[in-house]
Amino acid sequence: QVQLVESGGGLVQAGGSLRLSCAASGTIFGINNMGWYRQAPGKQRELVASITRVGSPNYGDAVKGRFTISKDNAKNAVYLQMSSLKSEDTAVYYCNAVHFFQPYWGQGTQVTVSS
Repeated sequence: QVQLVESGGGLVQAGGSLRLSCAASGTIFGINNMGWYRQAPGKQRELVASITRVGSPNYGDAVKGRFTISKDNAKNAVYLQMSSLKSEDTAVYYCNAVHFFQPYWGQGTQVTVSS
């Protein structure tokens, strides 16, 4: 079992920045990828960014060049630095971890970008 706890969401003005954090606990061994997904009202959940165990990042097209994913293996944590935020980035952001091919999800954190 893997538990994921997100933090760092909130309200920010368009053009601003925000940093999300996700801490993993439980059976950490076996986690391959970690990442962030988001879901806006009435829309499907979509990939924001992911990072492999060895640190290779992957970004959704909507956030390339604006968001940066990173991780701290010692803290079992993954971060999402969001810059140049737009109103369309408003969504609930979910931390995701893939543990032996089984996905785990955090409870989600709301990010609201005001225009």
